[in-house]
Formats: sequence, structure tokens, C-alpha cells
Amino acid sequence: MADMLALTEPLVVGVDFGTLSGRAVVVRVRDGAELGSAVFEYPHAVVEDALHGRQLPPDWALQVPSDYVDVLRNAVPNALEAAGVSGENVIGIGTDFTACTMIPVTADGTPLCELTEFHAEPHAYVKLWKHHAAQGQADRITDLARIRGEKWLARYGGLISSEWEFAKGLQILEEAPEVYAAMWRFVEAADWIVWQLTGNYVRNACTAGYKGIHQDGAYPSADYLRELNPRFERFVTDKLAHPLGQLGDAAGRLTAEAAAWTGLPAGIAVSVGNVDAHVTAPAAQAVEPGQLVAIMGTSTCHVMNGAELREVPGMCGVVEGGIVPGLWGYEAGQSGVGDIFGWFVDHGVPPEYHDRARELGVSVHELLTGLAAQQEVGEHGLIALDWHSGNRSVLVDHELSGLVVGQTLATRAEDTYRALLEATAFGTRVIVDTFIDAQVPVTEFVVAGGLIRNPLLMQIYADVLDMPLSVIGSSNGPALGSAIHAAVAAGAYPDIRAAAAAMGSVERDVYLPIPANVAGYEELFTEYLTLHDYFGRGVNEVMRRLKERRRNARKGRDQ
Repeated sequence: MADMLALTEPLVVGVDFGTLSGRAVVVRVRDGAELGSAVFEYPHAVVEDALHGRQLPPDWALQVPSDYVDVLRNAVPNALEAAGVSGENVIGIGTDFTACTMIPVTADGTPLCELTEFHAEPHAYVKLWKHHAAQGQADRITDLARIRGEKWLARYGGLISSEWEFAKGLQILEEAPEVYAAMWRFVEAADWIVWQLTGNYVRNACTAGYKGIHQDGAYPSADYLRELNPRFERFVTDKLAHPLGQLGDAAGRLTAEAAAWTGLPAGIAVSVGNVDAHVTAPAAQAVEPGQLVAIMGTSTCHVMNGAELREVPGMCGVVEGGIVPGLWGYEAGQSGVGDIFGWFVDHGVPPEYHDRARELGVSVHELLTGLAAQQEVGEHGLIALDWHSGNRSVLVDHELSGLVVGQTLATRAEDTYRALLEATAFGTRVIVDTFIDAQVPVTEFVVAGGLIRNPLLMQIYADVLDMPLSVIGSSNGPALGSAIHAAVAAGAYPDIRAAAAAMGSVERDVYLPIPANVAGYEELFTEYLTLHDYFGRGVNEVMRRLKERRRNARKGRDQ
């Protein structure tokens, strides 16, 4: 409950829209104290298998936009109640979203899936960040840019992801041209939710730069787009281009309708939208060059500021002012982390482990973590590749898939579980090493997100990276970051840096490398790199062939 002083002090609200739920937190402007929070689970979760009885192809991931509005209607009022405060003292609200999560809309912001004629059309729904069915389009976008020598390609590590705006937009054009023709704009969910709060459509500079190929004030040219597909020539002009809002600015004021949803005062500041990962950096007081923040949840996003522009192979992007003004913001990521652990628990763990966990009153994750923690480095005899959701960095290839090498009849569930934990750490090591090799120093590794609750995982990362791990001081990192942006938008602080210093929180060097483990993991990482390059850099494209065979088999069965 809020203390009595907080009842008369300025407050802000941050809302984090994640993959499966939205979280709201009420924050005191003076010091970042989190007074209350609430979570609302999306009723439709992620639509991956079927939509209205229609089977979806592999690698699809959709959402229903009304679920996001329901977060505003439920999580925000419940957070105020949990804080023991009314909305009267709230001076601003900020939001963040998964990215690249895209919504095709009409001119008034109505999602096309809410129109009767498109209610059963999958392409009219939200394409969630992990919708990877546009890999073919992404490959063509990359290949043509490389052939033409497009200078923007190097800003994205030489590869364009199937998760991003252009690949998803091209997929709609080519597979559902009637949806493409009907959509007024292809809108990031980060901007759509701000539109619902303010009545204003403001495109945020962060997603435009990282996910929309907006560099040096311009998108890819109409000439390039025409060569990609003649009907795609006006994609930027007709479906994407819009004035950009800068991070920390106010996108508008809360409408009376949104005030009724949330219990907040009409007219308060609403900050420009942002990405869940990027907004977390100020919450972790990591806004200076070299401070890499890993937001670890279902996936992991790595964000970091740099003083200079460098072209880093396989990165998600580098954007001027992409995290805070005045610095170059770098982004990398892993498409599957917590998702991989969850998949294994759901589909790869024998019933007796589930029974034992129930008897002990712990989760299966906790049980497996405890068993795995008893092992020495390498004791399980396994190496895994963490590509169950494809590879975001540094290979940028969602046709890749997971792999475990070394299994025998003696392999047990805890062995594979630990190998998967280690695989994600090895994947992060590849990213960190790539930054360093490109002369972008990584001086501190800060962890945020739900997976900080697993101490074994954190220790593995410290040992694999051979770096101390700092940990964000908040369990609501993205929501706190959004609240910090709201405070800046409301004028309580002059800029993001000042707000982060006052409202952010971090515990330094919580996990330290264990020298014996570091040596053991250095040997295993060499083995990981061999597999990484063999399967991921074209030596053996069996993973791509298997994905194509799976698609063809599903297509034949559904016909």
C-alpha cells in the first residue's frame, strides 16, 4: 500500500504489453517507488494453430487487438487499487510493446480484423513479433538490398528479419492483396495503443528505426521497392510513412474515453510509444555507452548505447537516439529463451517429474533447476543450439531450428534442461563477442525480465560470459521504464537520463564468474560455435530443408 506521503505526490503509470499479458505499475515520480501493480492476461493469448476453425500454416503467430484495450480497462484500475491511490495525482502514462508487432488498420485506427468482411482472414489480425512466416519475403528483401548495394543494409548487420515491418507487409501484399488494399496504415502496436489513449496516431522513432528500416531520415526507396515487387512500390508512401515522435516526448493527452477505461484524469500526458526492451534501459539505470541490458523472458532482447556508429554483423539495428537522445542505440536478440524452457517442460519432461514437483509444491522448472544445479559443467555430456524459434542474432534466420547433441539412453530431463539453459547463454556470448569484435565495447551486463528469478541460469550466464552480472532492481522493468518516459513527457524531469537517475534501480555485480566454470564453458562454447557455423552459415542447410518439407506436408494435408 502507498504511504501517506505518496497520496499527495505526483505519480505516473507505466503499462507493459508483453507476449501473453499486460502489466500496469503505479510509480512515484520523486524516486521511482513502485506503489502497486496488476496484470491482465490476454483472453486470446497467441493464436498459432487455428483461427475461427481455419488451420494456420507453420510459423504463424497472431493476436487480437481488443485484448490490448482490455489491459487498459483492467490492469490500470487494478494497479491503482493495489497502490491504494486514486488516479487524481497521476500526471502521465507511458506504454511499451513487443516489437515488431503489426496491425493493419483503417484511417480511424480500426483494426481490419474487426471489420465483418475480414473477421475470418488471418492476415487482417495482429502479426505478433514472433510471426516468422514471412521468412521468404525477408530473404528476398535482404538479397535484393545486397545486390543493389543499399547502404541501409549494413545498419542491420547485413540481414533483414522476417519479424520486421517490410517482410510482414510484403507477405500481406502477396498472400492477401485485398487486405493490403484495404489497410490505411500498417501500424506498430506500440503506436496503436497510444492512438487509443490519445486519439492521435504518432509513429515512434524507435520502432521506425529498428523495425521499419528508417535510417538517416529516409526509408528504402520506391525504386528498390518496385524491383522487389511492382505492387510494393508505394508501401512506404501509402502504408508506412507518418510523422515521427521522439522518445520521452508527449504523443498527446489522455482522452475522456481512455480516462473512463483507466480511472486516470483526462488530459494527462501520454508519452510516445516504445519497445519493451529499449524502455527497460533507463529503468535499469543503463543509459551510458557499454552498458548492455538483456531483457530475458520468452525471448531476449539486448540493447546498448554506443558513443559512435559501428556496423555490427547480424545485429537487429543501430539507430541514432534509439534508446536515449545523443547516443547510438544498438539492438540484438534471441527469438527463443524462456519459450524454449517452457516448451521442454510442456512436451519433453516425463510425468514422474511433474508428479514429484506437485508433491514438493514447486514448479517443474524449479525441480529441474534444482537437479541441474547439482551437476558439474559438462557432466550431462550435451550441447544444444537455441534456435527453436529461429535465430534473431547474429544469423537472422528463422528457418533454423533447435538441436541437442550427445543424448544417450542415460540422458535425463534435467540434463537436457541444463543444456538448453546453457545454449541460450552461448547464444548471448556470440552476440557479446560480435559487439566487441566490431569495436562496440560491452563494459557491463545488466539483466532484466522474468528469468532473473532463476539463480542457476544467472550463474551460467556469468560463467559463460566471464563477466559479472548486474540485476535490475525492479521486477517490472519495462513498465517502470514506461513510467519513467511518462514522467519526462509530463515535464517532471528534463530528459530520460535525469529521470533514470532518480527513478531507475539496479544491483551491481550480483553474480560473479566462477573461474573453474569459466574454463569448462570456454571449451563447450568452442563446440557450440562449431555447430553454430555448420548449421547456421550454409555448410549444411538441413534445417531449412526440413522446415520446407514440414510446410509442404502441412499444406498437402490441409488441401
